[in-house]
Amino acid sequence: MKVLVTGVTGQLGHDCVNEFMERGIAVRGVSSKDFSLTDGPAVKKYIKEYGPDVVLHGAAYTAVDKAEDEQELCMAVNAEGTRYIAEACAEIGAKMIYISTDYVFPGDGDVPYDVTAEKGPRNVYGRSKLKGEEAVQELLTKYFIVRISWVFGINGKNFVRTMLNLAKNHKELTVVGDQIGSPTYTRDLAVLLADMAKSEKYGIYHATNEGFCSWAEFAGEVFRQAGKEVQVTPVDSAAYPTKAVRPHNSRMSKEKLLQAGFRPLPRWEDAVGRYLIELQNESTLLG
Repeated sequence: MKVLVTGVTGQLGHDCVNEFMERGIAVRGVSSKDFSLTDGPAVKKYIKEYGPDVVLHGAAYTAVDKAEDEQELCMAVNAEGTRYIAEACAEIGAKMIYISTDYVFPGDGDVPYDVTAEKGPRNVYGRSKLKGEEAVQELLTKYFIVRISWVFGINGKNFVRTMLNLAKNHKELTVVGDQIGSPTYTRDLAVLLADMAKSEKYGIYHATNEGFCSWAEFAGEVFRQAGKEVQVTPVDSAAYPTKAVRPHNSRMSKEKLLQAGFRPLPRWEDAVGRYLIELQNESTLLG
């Protein structure tokens, strides 16, 4: 098996390439330096020349608030760029794994979204990722659409790093408490995606670490496990207004994973602990 991973400079792409390498699977990670997702001919030429059996498409325009002002660019990367990759996969008969998001849902209520739940993205980023999903479904039969949320990993900025940096100079913090979802540790997700790549259990999946929490609870657990004495006070989203609407309900059901025989990701609290060890090995954040 030969795999191509887009977005290698990001958190997920980095860990996916490492996971495939550890399994002895031929893999190549690419970034915008190799080709632009807005350049259809370049995308297709690169993929056809490499000739992968699987394309794991993790690259995306992810600046959620900025996307409200850069709608055309966001759509060009996330919607059209995904279409180009899907077209190339169709032409060479490759499987495609497309990384999507909880933002394709409206984010209301308090019930976990099933994979078939009605879509209704509330911001430009969510609409662009949904367009990508639709392109994959339209063009391919051998695909995995994997929706994730609240991502953290070693190779990039994320909520955990931000909280640990704030802990250096703050003993009290206010953190949003009315948005509920599931953190996703990219090392855990990479294991699942590699398992998917080897399988033919195609379809749409939700893949996050098990359990739900608010951002405030997430922060509190990070500080607890890191041994940081920081008081976290939950506040409503209105206290931190953002240009793009954020979902209050990011809960997603992982029932489809279980039905397909895939192993669910560990609890999010467990993932935090292992991530803190990973951070300790590479930085002074926990010093």
